[in-house]
Parts: sequence; C-alpha cells; structure tokens
Amino acid sequence: MSVELRRNGLHLTGTPLSLDATRKTPLSFVSHGHSDHIARHERTISTAATLRFMTHRLGAVGAPLAVPYNQIFELGSLTLELLPAGHILGSAQLRAIRSDGKRIVYTGDLNLVPSLTAEPAQVAECDTLVIEATFGHPRYRFPPKEQVLAQVEAWVRQQQERGATPVLLGYPLGKSQEAMKYLSGRGFSLAVHASIYEVTQLYAEFGVPIERVRRFDGRVEPGEVVFFPPHLSRTGGLSGLWPRATAVLTGWALDPGAAYRYGAQVAFPVSDHADCPSLVKYVKETGAREVLTHHGFKEELAQVLRDEGIDARALGSKPQQLALF
Repeated sequence: MSVELRRNGLHLTGTPLSLDATRKTPLSFVSHGHSDHIARHERTISTAATLRFMTHRLGAVGAPLAVPYNQIFELGSLTLELLPAGHILGSAQLRAIRSDGKRIVYTGDLNLVPSLTAEPAQVAECDTLVIEATFGHPRYRFPPKEQVLAQVEAWVRQQQERGATPVLLGYPLGKSQEAMKYLSGRGFSLAVHASIYEVTQLYAEFGVPIERVRRFDGRVEPGEVVFFPPHLSRTGGLSGLWPRATAVLTGWALDPGAAYRYGAQVAFPVSDHADCPSLVKYVKETGAREVLTHHGFKEELAQVLRDEGIDARALGSKPQQLALF
C-alpha cells in the first residue's frame, strides 16, 4: 500500500480509499469541510462536524460514516483511525495501518497552534507521512497567534475611535469563527455576512457557541464589527457602510501586497494552517521514516526536510537522484 496522485486527488493504492478527492469517487476520506476538499462521493468517511459542513454546502452526502476521533475501525485489511488536525472544527488526519503493522498518515490541512474554535491537533506517529505543504516555504513563519489577534483588536478599536466601521475579511468556515470568538470574548458585538452566520450556527450545534453575533442586514449598530468573506469585499454589500476600514485575516498576509489583492487597507497573518517551522517540527515528532509532501509549496518543504536529513519527496515529482559527488 502506498499513496498515489490521481486526477481527482490522492488515493491509497490497493484499496478503494481516496483522500480528499475533489471529484466524485466510490469512497473518500474527507479531512475537513472546506470547499477544495469535498465532493459528492458515493461513500464518505469523516467526522460528524465535517459531514455537517458538507451537507450544508452540497446537500445530502451519500452513505456517510461519521467517525469519532481516536476510534479504531476496519476497512478490508486496513485498520483506520481519525486524529484531530487542529485546522478547523472537525478537521482530521487519517492513520491507516496495514496487516503487517506499517502505518501511513495523511494529514489534510494541519494547524499545531491551539485554536479557540477547533480541537487541538494530535501528533500521529507513523512510518510514512503524507503532509500538506500549503505554507511549506521557509519564508512563512507566523508570529504568535495571541500577538496577532491582539493587533487585530487594537486595529478595530482604533477604527471605531475615529468613527469608521471596522470590516474584517475572513473565510466563512473556520477563520471567521476563531476571530469572532476572540473579539466576542473581548466584548465586541458582531454583524456578519449570511454565509458566515450560517456556519456560526453550525458551530453552536457542535458545542462552540459565539456570543454577540447577528446576521448582517446592510446596517450596523454603534460599536459593531462586520465580518465578510474576502471574495465579496468588492461587491455592493458593503456600499452602505461609510466611513469604513477593511482588514483581511490570512496567512498570505506575509506576502507583499496581500492587503491590496484582497481589497483591504491592512492584512493580519491570522492562519488556520501550520507554518513551515511547525510543519518540520511535526514531521520529526511523528517519527516518519518516509515523508511525501503535496499541495502548496511541496517541493520547497521536501527540500527543507531533506536538509534536515529526512527522506522526503514531493508527490507527483520524479524520484530523487542519488548524489554521487
């Protein structure tokens, strides 16, 4: 059993199981509910929260199997287990154990920094690790989350003091809920786009309520903070808010010009992904003897790991040549 890259995503060879397949498959493990990881599969393995997010976006999910964390179950000759990934609520890693005891782990999106709204990630010890490399380039080193969230709060207060409505741009599932949880806990009232509000209600269903939040209806009350999805920042939905100031919450804030690309005045590096040093640390903690990187900066992360003496290569790339000189 190994992992191969197919047109619709990753697949465990010799088994019926795909991993976060982006097109319909007979059977897929879905690591979390973001749109680039889900599809209408004939059978789906995931956590209950991920299944709920999938049905919210796609409608009914075929033959769903909701699996709690750390519960062993069987698939043919494989023993499977889901472990928290720390990315968003319900996100999971998958560990597959062959009959000979070899352990393969697929991380999906991973975040090792404790979150206000997601289960803390667990280290999945394994022999072969397949790890997402979204921020796998060495230039991505995030500041401490507590420091960045405090900067967001300070910016919000500054805008309100000068009479402007603060608008925060964040992905509707995951990023927004964590920032909202933080600001709500600091006493702010929130008016949020319908897509964010609906997901926030689902978070409450799974025991993660967020206080002081209402659906945005085109107006704001004094002292409210507005949350909007980034892709709607330039639409007419915000046209009635003036004066306003806009900030985007994204790991890509470390890139030059990030705020401009999102139509914002400022960008804060609030991320629900692990940065490059965290990915390297995680790889070492798993004890994996073989590492396959994929997505994002997979080549760069593989090189960083090889520099650390770890057998690593990017999925879809050619096998590494032996260095003779």
